[in-house]
Amino acid sequence: MSDKVKGPASYFPSIEKSYGQPVAHWLDLIAARSDLKHMELVALLKAEHGLGHGHANALVAHAKSLKE
Repeated sequence: MSDKVKGPASYFPSIEKSYGQPVAHWLDLIAARSDLKHMELVALLKAEHGLGHGHANALVAHAKSLKE
């Protein structure tokens, strides 16, 4: 059995290192804009915060999975 993190959370260490904020910061931003659709949130993170597409998508996918 592997303890390796899979899915969107596997991006979290890189996101924190690349953008200097904890994942909780990004999840709070996403939660504050819950009125937006998935790709709208990805676009917002890219345009307003400079995240790369993969990192933004991983954060949004994770945030959306927490609501299910």
